[in-house]
Amino acid sequence: MPNTKSAIRRVRRVKKQTQVNRIRKSKYKNAVKQMEFHLKAKDREKAKKYFSKFQSILMQVAKSGIINKNTAARKISRISKKISSK
Repeated sequence: MPNTKSAIRRVRRVKKQTQVNRIRKSKYKNAVKQMEFHLKAKDREKAKKYFSKFQSILMQVAKSGIINKNTAARKISRISKKISSK
C-alpha cells in the first residue's frame, strides 16, 4: 500500500496508463491479425488498401513505446515485401 500522497497519486496514474497501454497493444495486435487475414485470403487489393492504415497504426504504437520502433519497421517491411512479391 502506498503511504505518501505522491505514491497514492502515482498508483492512480499507473492504473490509467495501464488501460491506455492495453488499448494500444490491442489495436496493434488487431492490425497485425487483419493484415495476416488479408494475405492468407490472397486478397492483395484489400491488403494494399489496408497497408497505409496498418503502417500508421504500427508507427503510432511504436511512437508511444508499446513496441520498439525497429520491430514496427521490420513488420512493415516484411508485409510490404509480401504484398509486392505476390
